[in-house]
Amino acid sequence: MAGQGSGGNVIAALCNFFIPGLGQLIQGRIMSALFFFLTVTVCYALAATVILFFMWFFGAIFHLWAIIDAARYRGVP
Repeated sequence: MAGQGSGGNVIAALCNFFIPGLGQLIQGRIMSALFFFLTVTVCYALAATVILFFMWFFGAIFHLWAIIDAARYRGVP
């Protein structure tokens, strides 16, 4: 990637909008991608239950964090 604000980061952020962690995967950050995908998926799955409905809030926070993280990624110097 060329750096923050590059076209690649914009594409990665858009990918994260649809599938959390996909943007990090495109950027080559496998562990980060796995973390965001699993965390957001588990939070949204728990929110689907009536008992743990409040988990959608945490899922939304992590989802937004994944999008911002992909957009602000500067790469390895």
